[in-house]
Amino acid sequence: MKPLLFTLLTLALLTACTFSRENTPVAPPDAVVTSPPGDLIPPSSTDQNPYAPQPGDSALLRGNVYLDSAQILSLESYPLQIVLELRGNLPDPCHQLRVAVNPPDSGNRITIEVYSVADAGSICIQVLKPFDASIPLGSFPAGHYAVWVNGNQIGEFDA
Repeated sequence: MKPLLFTLLTLALLTACTFSRENTPVAPPDAVVTSPPGDLIPPSSTDQNPYAPQPGDSALLRGNVYLDSAQILSLESYPLQIVLELRGNLPDPCHQLRVAVNPPDSGNRITIEVYSVADAGSICIQVLKPFDASIPLGSFPAGHYAVWVNGNQIGEFDA
């Protein structure tokens, strides 16, 4: 009796959880579907550098960053979007990553400075803190660009 009751209860729950597609609008296969303006992500939120220098950084102790890898990625988009992928270690868990991206100079050289900051008075365990960071560089006018990180050229791309 109990297995039959369990089966019937399970069937009732599954039936209650299904939904009907009868009233769901479906666009014809050749229709152009657009999102309403409220669903769009503003460009400023996608182009921001989450590791940009902060106003209070001048009061903090500046430290090194130990980079294991730095590479340039180009996103399949129009216009072409460039992203810098960084992997490495901070000196300790109290340090915060900073990435200062400079606009291209007259020779289309993009210089990027990667460093860390920490409160000089903080007491912290002496162990490396790994990081993996994606920094959106944005889109660029047509041309050939070279990307330099901490004085070393890490790659080139064509926009």
